[in-house]
Amino acid sequence: MFLHRLNPSIKAITIALIVVLLAFIFDPITPFIFLIGTIAITFIFGNVEWKKYILYFIPFSILSFGMLWTTIAFSTPSNNPNDVITLLGMTFPRASFLTALALSLRILSVAALSLLFIFTTNVVDFILSLIQQLKLPPKIAYGVLAGYRFLPMMKDELVIIHQAHRIRGINTAHTIKDKWHQYKRFAIPLLASAIRKAERTAIAMESKGFTGDKNRTFYRHFSIVKRDWLFPFMMLLLFSLAVLTSLKLGYI
Repeated sequence: MFLHRLNPSIKAITIALIVVLLAFIFDPITPFIFLIGTIAITFIFGNVEWKKYILYFIPFSILSFGMLWTTIAFSTPSNNPNDVITLLGMTFPRASFLTALALSLRILSVAALSLLFIFTTNVVDFILSLIQQLKLPPKIAYGVLAGYRFLPMMKDELVIIHQAHRIRGINTAHTIKDKWHQYKRFAIPLLASAIRKAERTAIAMESKGFTGDKNRTFYRHFSIVKRDWLFPFMMLLLFSLAVLTSLKLGYI
């Protein structure tokens, strides 16, 4: 798919730029249009499972609703009785409601951008692109990559430690206090295992000639081609159309 073949650095820079632009928007129409457009681009140009997408989108929706409700609940009452909005039998100041709606939709827009990047970008490709295009020091890049690789290993290690404790006759915790003490017992062997794995990884990288030198060769090369510039053009065009629509409707 188109989004999966893009250079990860260009994709990341574009998304970061759009997030900054959204921070200066305080009307509800612009983030709403941009949200719909971003979701459409994600599914049209990316190979994304809609069930998985919705599952990841739910926490952001809850956060967005919380922002909407708290902003309205703590708003200043309007002195003008005509400058209010009635919704579900409740009356809200128009300005406060539009501001709350804009903030909540902005959260959803940033979430949609984040999910677009997460579901269409390989982590290894992103790290290699940061080294080759953005000149990120290899020591930092490969350190982050190694830490990312450790996460599923740590999960498996936690399961092994838990099973070892059960074999030794340690009862399974049921209350919150017992679970807290249980995880305190897990902490030391888990930390020791992580240190051993880190030492082995460092020795393996050093034995294979890794020195952190920037002038190194790569098995996989990433470059920026004309196709990569279509993504920032498309996203900036979508943002511009959203702003112009909001301007036409009189919300900006």
